[in-house]
Amino acid sequence: MELRQLRYFVTVVEEANFTRAAARLHLAQPGLSAQIRQLEHELGQQLLDRGGRSVTLTEVGAAVLPHARAALAATERITSTVDEFTGLLRGHVRVGCISGAGDEEFDISSVLADFHDDHPQVGISLTEDTSERMLAAVRSGELDIALVGLTGAEIGADIGIDVVLDTPVVAAVALGGKRASITLEQLREHPLICLPRGTGIRGVFDRACAAAGFEPDIAFEAAAPPLLLRLAARGLGIAVVPALTAEEAAAFGVRVLPITEPELHGQLALAWRRDRPGSPAAKVLLGQLRIGLGGR
Repeated sequence: MELRQLRYFVTVVEEANFTRAAARLHLAQPGLSAQIRQLEHELGQQLLDRGGRSVTLTEVGAAVLPHARAALAATERITSTVDEFTGLLRGHVRVGCISGAGDEEFDISSVLADFHDDHPQVGISLTEDTSERMLAAVRSGELDIALVGLTGAEIGADIGIDVVLDTPVVAAVALGGKRASITLEQLREHPLICLPRGTGIRGVFDRACAAAGFEPDIAFEAAAPPLLLRLAARGLGIAVVPALTAEEAAAFGVRVLPITEPELHGQLALAWRRDRPGSPAAKVLLGQLRIGLGGR
């Protein structure tokens, strides 16, 4: 039995498919299947049921899986310990980021580029997704670090959180009219333009509406705030967005109304697994992101 066979086994389980697992491992599918069969032969038991549309665990496989994961985690900790003593950074760091956050205020690209210049042996990957899915990915170990929007929901002690931005949530409306602000209750009377479910601002807004006892009329959804503002400027509804400056609002042809009763706030935060040791490279990059993005 070899560690790579255990890694192959765990990957097939996570993907529930040999083809996807082979692509993730950068292997040919026949070679991956052969390695799993060899592992099963050495153990004298079938670990995977290949009969259905997806690969599933046998009873023995389900019992073996946590031990296989523990063995791989122990190996990673050994490597990390040696790296810390030698001062060597290597491996791969997986970073997640909400859509639209990599602007001048949150220049993630510069932080990643500086980190790469200092540690060229470390591979870096960056993906965009909703906050909800990225928090799940951090929890499962698919991501090392993520920049997410917080909804106010309980996250759990296993996830470390460092808030890098706290901003009011406002309503953007087409030019004209005399209203200076709008209450949450008044928003129920209008078609709304919002970020998708799973994003931080949308989560904050949905929770506030639920607490007020109504379901908002969401007419349009889009992941990019500029598109929300353009739709609002054409009178298609009221956009619920992070706070804008007067200059930004004017550039999109909208007016900004504070939301009152209650005031709503969105937060961007760096998230990582707190309950298990990360790689030295992930720890260093997290520190640089906290400094570069203004975290506490």
